[in-house]
Amino acid sequence: MFLRLTDEQRMVQKTIRKFVEKELMPLENEVLRNEREGRPSLPPGKLKELQLKAKEAGFWGINTPAEYGGAALGNVMMAIVIMEVSKTFVPFQFGGSADNILYYSNEEQKKKYLIPTINGEKKSCFAITEPSAGSDTRNIKMTAVKDGNEWVLNGEKTFITGGNEADFVMVIAITDKERHKATLGREGVTCFIVDRDMGWRSEYIHTMGEWGPASLIFENVRVPEENILGELHGGYKLGLEWIGYARWVVGARAVGAAERLLQMAIDYSKERITFGKPIAERQAIQWQIADSAVEIEAAKWLVLNAAFTLDQGEDNRHLASMAKLYGANMGNRVVDRVLQIHGGMGYTRELPIERWYREARLWRIYDGTDEIQRMIIARNLLKGHVKIGQFV
Repeated sequence: MFLRLTDEQRMVQKTIRKFVEKELMPLENEVLRNEREGRPSLPPGKLKELQLKAKEAGFWGINTPAEYGGAALGNVMMAIVIMEVSKTFVPFQFGGSADNILYYSNEEQKKKYLIPTINGEKKSCFAITEPSAGSDTRNIKMTAVKDGNEWVLNGEKTFITGGNEADFVMVIAITDKERHKATLGREGVTCFIVDRDMGWRSEYIHTMGEWGPASLIFENVRVPEENILGELHGGYKLGLEWIGYARWVVGARAVGAAERLLQMAIDYSKERITFGKPIAERQAIQWQIADSAVEIEAAKWLVLNAAFTLDQGEDNRHLASMAKLYGANMGNRVVDRVLQIHGGMGYTRELPIERWYREARLWRIYDGTDEIQRMIIARNLLKGHVKIGQFV
């Protein structure tokens, strides 16, 4: 067992860190100002410009297979990259990638959707959540009814990340009501690739954070048979695979943000003088810093273990739930401590701490709430699907 990064991984980590420090962090004040004044975080075209700069440095399609022009660095490296990028709140992601389930496309779908997405010519989103069906997929109501060589979709999806910007959506709908009911939602649903110009529309959802998801409305949207992604009635498995990947990624984001926030607290505590000495010399502050450091390291290893297990071709869903549950809660605790250490200044919009505070609260909700993760972890253990100490 080797618990250190390889030389190659360290080199990639160092290069990504330099990119974040040189290209992204200098934009932070501009992002804060834009958001305070109600404008988009980044001006039009800036994200694309940054992605092309990253491409020039060799970072394009970090986890995309080599056959599609990607670097195929694997999930452990992906986790490390996410941690580094998450040390800034500037909204950025490396180009050249696509949702993991889009690789289940057939050859025609790859030409029409996968390749353009990887090339940055199209934007996608994934939609399973509904107003009455979040983690409880058994309660999905959206239907797809066969009519000749087309399927007619009706229903609404909500809280969809990227839904306002997407050119197409990979959406889950019921295609066999009886089968869906009999299998408690595990069968009888299908994933469809649906272009925006086929007729669905999106509505922006305002949130307490700077990020706004979308509601997607489908009213008699006609989708051709060839736009089924994967197998007919096999959408539930695709949904699980998409969500399983997303969960440990949330943990990675929390680790990166928490590391940056903790460093801010350390720096500030050395400068802030009260009653004649820096607050860094106060035990109350030292304990908050120590607890945060320990929790960040614990979360980091949970995330890396989930990513490593996936790289081995093994089922990492249990570990992904643990990484998300602990990582998201760790991030909330750390940002709360950091805001407390900064006092009144931490509460102002002059610093990004309150922004991170609002963003961090979402980590415990999307891609499966805390309660759902606890239910999954407990069920796996109580039913014997997973043994204590199994993942070593």
